[in-house]
Amino acid sequence: MNFMGRRVRVSGRVFGFVLAMALGPAMVMAVDSSQLVVRQLRGKSLSHSLTGTDPVRKLAVYLPAGYEGTAQRYPVIYYLPNPIGKFDEDFYRGQVRGLLDRAMAAGEIGKVIFVAVDMATPLGCSWYVNSPVTGNWEDFMVRELVPYVDANFRTLANRDSRGIAGDFMGGYGAIRFGMTHPEVFGTVYALHPVGTGSGIYTMYSRPDWKLLAHIQSVDELKDSPFGVIFTSIFQATVPDVTRPPLFIDLQAQPVGDTVEIDSAVTERLRDNFLLETMIGKYADNLKSLRGLRFDWARNDGNHDHVYSNQAFTHKLNEFGIPHEAEEYNGVWGTGNWGTDGRVYTELLPFFGRHLDFAAGMK
Repeated sequence: MNFMGRRVRVSGRVFGFVLAMALGPAMVMAVDSSQLVVRQLRGKSLSHSLTGTDPVRKLAVYLPAGYEGTAQRYPVIYYLPNPIGKFDEDFYRGQVRGLLDRAMAAGEIGKVIFVAVDMATPLGCSWYVNSPVTGNWEDFMVRELVPYVDANFRTLANRDSRGIAGDFMGGYGAIRFGMTHPEVFGTVYALHPVGTGSGIYTMYSRPDWKLLAHIQSVDELKDSPFGVIFTSIFQATVPDVTRPPLFIDLQAQPVGDTVEIDSAVTERLRDNFLLETMIGKYADNLKSLRGLRFDWARNDGNHDHVYSNQAFTHKLNEFGIPHEAEEYNGVWGTGNWGTDGRVYTELLPFFGRHLDFAAGMK
């Protein structure tokens, strides 16, 4: 791991400090505000990518008010943004900082460090797994990012005080990390996760198999409605380093006017991708979590997401895994970050109830 760049505070704090020196103690509270620290981290785990993944990843780290003035240590929430959007949309424009400030002032959650990280590949989502094609994203998260944050900020470096959340594909990643690394992340919240299980349509019915079978350049995917998303899934879960330019095994092959399904690849794909297929393997890990919650919007335009999340909560119940699941009346992606959005009203209070804050008060 190599630290790159200088510490940048998106808060005007330097100006405030100078003003406080001039005006005296009355200005101390104004200076003692939260910060948004922007950093970059070079991930060794991502350096072998065959698809042009940049190993230098952007981080946005929220530090609560009072961080500079005490020796207190804080719980940490790691957040995986939806990789379809731009990483800086929420985190470098002040919206997240203001919302976190308000939630802590209102007692919705105690003081925490909030870390958002760009985990996107050139095609969009890394799916947070180790891949010989796109990079070892699981290793980057667990072996590089978390140790880096613990070494450079005053965290409570234990799973009881460390949570993970995400939105949409990031929600998938949050649940997956909770499954595979409960020793690292003790509490999980997923906002409208995808990839939780089989949808209404079978996966092989979505991609353009003639295009994928004969593609000469990744650029050809841009006009394919499902080409990019499914190629990113295949690169993560059924990679093949001997098959450029996509470096994937194909789940199906076009044969005349029909599609012939490869059963072996389909089994690998389901086992490595769909969260519901992993429940049995990781049931004890999920049972060990301090808290697990996910939600989904009833009026999602892709009803596959609604159906698969309904099935996912039922299967968790079959294995006796404690969790909270909510189907809410709305459309995915609208208003998550407002004061009446689900981050403020649901996600932060959930972490407030389940994270261990006590060690930081000693």
